[in-house]
Amino acid sequence: MRGLGELEAAVMDVLWHAGEPLRVRQVLERLDTGKDLAYTTVMTVMDNLHRKEWLTRERDGKAYLYAATVTRAEAAANAVREILSASGDPQAALLHFAQTASAEESDVLRKALRRKAPKK
Repeated sequence: MRGLGELEAAVMDVLWHAGEPLRVRQVLERLDTGKDLAYTTVMTVMDNLHRKEWLTRERDGKAYLYAATVTRAEAAANAVREILSASGDPQAALLHFAQTASAEESDVLRKALRRKAPKK
């Protein structure tokens, strides 16, 4: 995910899949990075994600329960918005994307734009 490091993205993936708030230990147990990670490493990453406002946290005894502030789809949409803004010519980038979209993607976009269209 744009704006996230590799471990940050892996942590977000765990939380998105869980669908419920998790403690650091629960995230650590579910992480599949191929690396032997320390509890404190994961705790630091989750604290950083909290400071970046990707996660909320709530005290649960001596630990925190962490939850994602946005869904995976919202995060992806925000990333696309950032890419368009950084392109230098958002309109051209968006038009190029539309021209290269698959038939299924084009169908989804048409349906979404119809729903968004102002009612007369």
